[in-house]
Amino acid sequence: MPYVCELGTGQRVYLDNQGSQTVVTIASGSPGQQQQASNGFQTGTWTSPPSLYRTGNGVVLKIETAQGEHFVQLQGSSMSVMGQTPSLGSAQQMSVQQVSSTPASSMPPMKPMEPMKPMEPMKPMEPMKPMQMGNMQMNMNPMEMRMGNMELKMGSSEPSSAPSSGNRKFCSNCGATVQPDDRFCGSCGHQLH
Repeated sequence: MPYVCELGTGQRVYLDNQGSQTVVTIASGSPGQQQQASNGFQTGTWTSPPSLYRTGNGVVLKIETAQGEHFVQLQGSSMSVMGQTPSLGSAQQMSVQQVSSTPASSMPPMKPMEPMKPMEPMKPMEPMKPMQMGNMQMNMNPMEMRMGNMELKMGSSEPSSAPSSGNRKFCSNCGATVQPDDRFCGSCGHQLH
């Protein structure tokens, strides 16, 4: 038979011995807003009802089995098995009552998740068509951009038919293309040399 203990502030702990496992469920909340956390611990079959103690660090659950005593620390909604026997001399023993069921046992068991189907390989993308706006044209593969008499190519292994940017000069004032022997920008009149 499962047991319940009121921890206060709307929190209850349910304890159940299912075979060799102790199932601890902490339920909290107000009507319409319930939360619960469950955990199972390998303890063996109980030889006496569980007991709970309020300590300075939370609540300690004591389980007695044929294999010995087991202690579980409860703090908020977290629970963990204690590696050593705690000192319970100054701890306050809490009232534990038998109940007909625990909240976890009234929930239907969850179905195991279906394995995911393998992903289909991606189909190769169709090459993008060149984009054109006014006198600007842009290709994506290889990356090329032309605007007026300017051209920019990236990732292309083919030699460019346009003059390379090493032979080109640009006005430091307005960015317009100028010839290497120009002394003034034809666009803004800025002195180049």
